[in-house]
Amino acid sequence: MDKKMMDFLTRLSRGLAAQFGENCEIVVHDIKPGDETISSISLIENGHVTGRNVGDGPSQAVIDALTEGGAVEDRLSYFTKTDDGKILRSTTIYIKNDEGRVEGVFSINFDITYLALAENAIRSFTGTVDSKNSAPKITSDVESLLDDLIEQSVRLVGKPVALMTKDDKIKAIRFLNDTGAFLITRSGDKVASYFNISKFTLYNYIDMGKKMTGGIKNGL
Repeated sequence: MDKKMMDFLTRLSRGLAAQFGENCEIVVHDIKPGDETISSISLIENGHVTGRNVGDGPSQAVIDALTEGGAVEDRLSYFTKTDDGKILRSTTIYIKNDEGRVEGVFSINFDITYLALAENAIRSFTGTVDSKNSAPKITSDVESLLDDLIEQSVRLVGKPVALMTKDDKIKAIRFLNDTGAFLITRSGDKVASYFNISKFTLYNYIDMGKKMTGGIKNGL
């Protein structure tokens, strides 16, 4: 991108970060022709949201969009998640030159983790008893079933993984054990990764949950 565009994006980034606060990360990538897969961050505001800095590479989503071929389309207001479990609402704008080639990426990542927690808290007061007894979802494969059970365990706790305490995770994993989630092949690996714990810790949490409820022993 030329200097005029970078100057504009710098001022825009600072303005948006100041307007929406420390939970709003703004990222600018300057894409060099032929270097889509190694392009680095040229500008970032509130990088603590994703833990990135100037010079770090783009997200996998950006790399995929730039390398899969065809027209590159902007993505507006979609959800992403960081490695430590933060929930983000993201927007990605592709900046193109006169020939239609992408020469820059402007991204907004807003950390809504605490907003999601507040939403769950409000729902616990405004929801009815019947709303908690929704019809079970019919899934077409065991992977979808495991994903659905994990989502249910998070709803049971009432907060996203990034904000869960040890006791919260034990509660979620106890639910998964009681519902038979660990009867699914390799479910232990997926659950450990999702809750950002080791496989050893997962075993311990399962044992702790059994002692609390007397749950039956399931294999991993």
